[in-house]
Amino acid sequence: MNDLVESVEGKLIGNDEFFSIDGFTGKFTFLNDAHTGDIVIRHWINGAGVEMAFNKNIACLITQTPKEDAVEVAEKLNFPLIITDKIELANAYALSHTIEKYSPDSTNVVITGTNGKSTTSHLIYHILNNAGHHVLTNTDSESEFNTLIDPMVSKLISDEVTEKGALDYLVIEVSEVQGWLDKLMKNHAALMSEAVNPKVGVITNIAMDHIGLVNSIEDVFDEIKAVPEAIGDGVTILNHDDELVMKLDAKNPFYTSMSPLDEENAVCFDGENIIYNNDSILTIDELPFRGNHFIQNILSAIGACISLGIDLEVIVEGVKSYKALNRRFAKLSEDPLIYDDFAHNPDGIKATISETLKLLPENQKLHVACAIRGSRGVEINQLNVDALVESMTDDMVLYLSSSNDVVNDLNFVEDDEREVFFNTLNRNNIDYTHFDNLSDCLNEVCSKADINDIILLIGAQGMDPAESLLKDIK
Repeated sequence: MNDLVESVEGKLIGNDEFFSIDGFTGKFTFLNDAHTGDIVIRHWINGAGVEMAFNKNIACLITQTPKEDAVEVAEKLNFPLIITDKIELANAYALSHTIEKYSPDSTNVVITGTNGKSTTSHLIYHILNNAGHHVLTNTDSESEFNTLIDPMVSKLISDEVTEKGALDYLVIEVSEVQGWLDKLMKNHAALMSEAVNPKVGVITNIAMDHIGLVNSIEDVFDEIKAVPEAIGDGVTILNHDDELVMKLDAKNPFYTSMSPLDEENAVCFDGENIIYNNDSILTIDELPFRGNHFIQNILSAIGACISLGIDLEVIVEGVKSYKALNRRFAKLSEDPLIYDDFAHNPDGIKATISETLKLLPENQKLHVACAIRGSRGVEINQLNVDALVESMTDDMVLYLSSSNDVVNDLNFVEDDEREVFFNTLNRNNIDYTHFDNLSDCLNEVCSKADINDIILLIGAQGMDPAESLLKDIK
């Protein structure tokens, strides 16, 4: 118990020994899922939560924010409550402890960066899984447990090993910038990367996102710069085309590029072929998708798997058979073509629109429906609308959605977030149509698009339900 308190830089309230008779089971989890001897990590807890933990006979509770009568109840019940100012330390400890206990012999990979983490992670997972290995990732087609600000990934690992046996590989996506209640969790990416103890690490790019937690590209760089040190003697896959990524100090770098590279440890794309060791290993026609930003993700995944020592033929077969993650330039319809993409920050928006315009037939229109990011602040929405302005062409028609009909309170578009879109577009003389509801927006887009036009849906939570809504429209 004392070692745990020290590791999370916490203060102990109540019992100075684990509460359960048999001590700590080794599992970190959520309060609702906890059993006797488990440890629960929660950002906040009140007295009722402490009493629930007491009744479940869990080993102890770790929290950053004891609310109401939490401390008093812990003292009254003599229940061990650890209070830390840095909940990220608890989650890093949980991850490290879980891997050491449940998956000590697995080979681990960590992926971070602003864009492309999920696709890169899932493609690495697919290549390894396709080769017959037992592999776990925290990114899949249905959900993304990639924030690592709670014990979900630790729970996923212990549950997987308990139910299905030892893991060969762990592929863990780590948010490059993370926070809670608008408070930055400093060095989150490095903390979690070190906890994973990776043989290979991937850094996709460094760009702006998570405004409010960080306020400049320099802040993002500061959050990522310690990741190569956390990877240590492992191989770090670096995007050679990203100026800031190339400023990182990696001990054993492996480079990726969308242009030919004269580097010994590198995989690149020459416009028609993916090249490794001066040989073409895949042609553009063999790739599961052809957008430049997706090809960059493919390069990162290939570089990671090469660095893991996976046979090249196995890697190539894995790439060829890959199916894209949900909302990663997913084709929803043929007539007209409808693409749906999670693009939700400036780089993602510009890249996705640019790639879609390449597919647009002559004299046809690209109808872009963009969900405004709700409850994320004016700053990121200003950057996003600026990216739209920069991307606009005469062939594009723009629709905006506040998505009031499909989002919860955590993703509700505030007046100032909406106004920054309106003001910027009006100032740049760009026509647009705004809808309060996503269903109305999609109805309008589908009614206005010609059968040979292309419809592009972009945005985060406000556009997530679009595919299901379209089934009732088309």
